[in-house]
Amino acid sequence: MELASVVSAGAGGEVSGWRCLASEGICETPWLRVERERVATPTRPAGVEWVSVGRPTAAVIAPRTPGGAYLLVRQERVPVRSEMWEFPAGQVDGADDAESIVATAHRELAEEAGVMTRSALIPLGRYFSSCGFTNECCHLFLAVDVVPALEPGKRDANEAIIEQREFPPDVFVEAVASGTICDANTLAVYARLVARGLFR
Repeated sequence: MELASVVSAGAGGEVSGWRCLASEGICETPWLRVERERVATPTRPAGVEWVSVGRPTAAVIAPRTPGGAYLLVRQERVPVRSEMWEFPAGQVDGADDAESIVATAHRELAEEAGVMTRSALIPLGRYFSSCGFTNECCHLFLAVDVVPALEPGKRDANEAIIEQREFPPDVFVEAVASGTICDANTLAVYARLVARGLFR
């Protein structure tokens, strides 16, 4: 895979017409920071008040088996008090660059799904998970011909993955249509795969 094809960085820094005029930290944890800001925008140069949640860049991976099924994990999600079917995903540790993003994708394949791929990951671009309140930027990948990892990674202590399951393409589509799959990251990867003619 050409690393240059992976776009690093989250919101991309300050762009013409955008400028932070003031910022006050409200809350900070290892996974997010909440700030009250006053930001100048192209149409509001005097600034607008906003509460923003800063999140590290993330990688989301669609693992596809040699038989053509997609591997998903069912995971407890505390904020929505539910268990969600999802593609493996995780936040990037350290530098927000192409190498770190790709390394995170491989790490999450092993940690969450217990698989690996010897083929290059196929980058599918990035998306912003909920740009009305957070700068979280997720980089999307397809991993083909995944096999059991030689050394499955150690899961994060905060994760509660209940099961893993292979979804053949027709079953996957039905799960999306019925709302069984309703995780934003997973739906975003599916949309990008379909748009690029890679879902099969």
